[in-house]
Amino acid sequence: MTVWVMLVAPALGAELREARFGDDRPLTDAELAPVRALVAPRADRVLAAPSPRCAQSALALGLASEDEPALADLDAGSWRGRRIDELASSSPQLISSWLSDPDFAPPGGEPVTALLSRVGGWLDALPADTGRLLAVVEPAVVRAAVVHALALPPAAFWRLDVAPLTVTSLSGRAARWNLRCGAPLTLRQLP
Repeated sequence: MTVWVMLVAPALGAELREARFGDDRPLTDAELAPVRALVAPRADRVLAAPSPRCAQSALALGLASEDEPALADLDAGSWRGRRIDELASSSPQLISSWLSDPDFAPPGGEPVTALLSRVGGWLDALPADTGRLLAVVEPAVVRAAVVHALALPPAAFWRLDVAPLTVTSLSGRAARWNLRCGAPLTLRQLP
């Protein structure tokens, strides 16, 4: 039986606009307004990453979601809440290592390879009778799922862009996935 996994990137919040490592700030009403005008694809089950941004985006799409810890964002450790340009100015070698070495972890954080393993393990453990599963997840989780599903080298992680409020779909099952990337969510029909 084919499993359908639809990964929806959440609304654009201040942390992404400011190129800031995730700090779990809630989205504002203005940031959620574009989400409320959209319709999510039909799903048998809905999950959300354990961040306010993902949970709020799911709710704004009219979805009742379950929290899924395996789909948490890449842990930035002590870099959490800091801007990338600040760190690049004060510690250019660390940022360079982070962007070029998938095994490098920020102090107290998680390397990309750990995220790939966590998300890949979650994907591979989905039962064949999962049906259509939709998950609202951070862009790093979408990238990790694509890298795993297509058996790309871990270094490809940083070469994938994920736009807010898009759907990346994987169909298949463990060890054999097909990809459909970056489809926009559809607008709600006005009454």
